Amino acid sequence: MNDHGAFVPGPRARLAPLGSGRLDGLTFVAKDLLDVAGYVTGGGNPHWESRQLAASTSAEAVDCLLRAGATLVGKTITDELAFSLEGENEHHGTPTNPHAPDRLPGGSSSGSAVAVAAGLADLGLGTDTGGSVRVPAAFCGLFGWRPSHGRVSLEGVVRFAPSYDTVGLLARNAAHLQLGAQCLLGTRSASPSPARLLLATDAFALAEPEAAAVLKDTTKSMGALEDVQVFAGRPADFLEAYATLQGLDIMREHSDFLSSDPIFGPTIQPRFDSVRALDPSVGARWNAWRAETTVRLRQLLPSGTFLVLPTAPSIAPLRFLRDEAAGRFYDAALTLGSIAGHAGLPALSLPIATLHGCPLGLSIVAGAGEDESLLALAMKIA
Repeated sequence: MNDHGAFVPGPRARLAPLGSGRLDGLTFVAKDLLDVAGYVTGGGNPHWESRQLAASTSAEAVDCLLRAGATLVGKTITDELAFSLEGENEHHGTPTNPHAPDRLPGGSSSGSAVAVAAGLADLGLGTDTGGSVRVPAAFCGLFGWRPSHGRVSLEGVVRFAPSYDTVGLLARNAAHLQLGAQCLLGTRSASPSPARLLLATDAFALAEPEAAAVLKDTTKSMGALEDVQVFAGRPADFLEAYATLQGLDIMREHSDFLSSDPIFGPTIQPRFDSVRALDPSVGARWNAWRAETTVRLRQLLPSGTFLVLPTAPSIAPLRFLRDEAAGRFYDAALTLGSIAGHAGLPALSLPIATLHGCPLGLSIVAGAGEDESLLALAMKIA
């Protein structure tokens, strides 16, 4: 069977269920940032992998799905330490997007997305800091959920930027996504209720015109009739705040590793170099900005109100793109992804549009802790 390059090199990880429950008969994969008992967590980078021992226990999120009756069928490729949205890995190869083989799969949960999209697993565990579940979901035609910050355990997960990190989930259909999410949240499903949908017009302005037009039509057909400005006129602040605060998080978490002069791929190395060049004194300004922005965004989204925006600025870029368009894509995608991240909000990418035969993702963001309502809305739309 063609594995589309989704799995980490070496023997395929496999763990039997630890119990029986709502995931009986389903299979899942885990991104190579989550511990799987008996296997090394490689983080997508050989230098990182060489410093690790095999995990003695699995990450809590992995055990949660195993206890609910699911079977683990592999560990999947990640962009190096999750520092990317493209889905490329210089060391282990770039997984092939089943829906657009000449285009990127999206990252950093690239392998999990590809495995699920190719039908090699029913569910995919990934991590989402700045869009690393949502972007590959959009590019591979999947449902992708980033939970409210703190609602899903990060125990046994390689930290990247802890004040933004979450464990998320990918699925081909909303029913499986909801089942898996219920296990991770430890709650029952919510009943669909009337939803007020806000169209983030300034977020749509970051998307390429064709993509924005298709997604706006889809959004309005869902009943999103109210326009809002989510960036308060300054989208560049969202990007700079994210790049700065994420970078300072990374340095606090991984300064020892970075001081060992690890070798990264050509697109990843400059990102870590920029992190090392950050002045820690700028953190106070952007932490204050983040606190104010969190209050504003949470006030915008009371229970029952949802924000609709593009998951990414376009369909998946062509593989191995190395031009100015690649930089513009990355900046726009990070800006869009940072909206939920800054405020710790749940977000879900829906595979409900296509452009030029390629999947195009639409994201819905809910208020903090409103994950169950968000998943119920996804079920209703699907």
